[in-house]
Amino acid sequence: MTKYQPLSDHILVKPIRSDEVSKAGIILPDTVDKEKPEKGEVVAIGEGKLLDNGARASISVKVGDKVIFKKYAPDELPGEEDLMIIKEEDILAIIQ
Repeated sequence: MTKYQPLSDHILVKPIRSDEVSKAGIILPDTVDKEKPEKGEVVAIGEGKLLDNGARASISVKVGDKVIFKKYAPDELPGEEDLMIIKEEDILAIIQ
């Protein structure tokens, strides 16, 4: 269980680091291509965005989902290397 609870439409994500290996066996770190989306596993979700009518919009991901999100969208949590917080709108896809 995490000690952080995201608010509104924010999602707490644990990044999945994926170094690639070239045909020659050289490891290419994930920093080689700065523009590609990141991957992560959803650790916690907020209660949903507050709508004008006072209702909450449901979040389209759930804890445990593996997702792809925009490279520069997440904010790192201070003192937590393995956790990032991201808005739901910056998630591009759920990995099936």
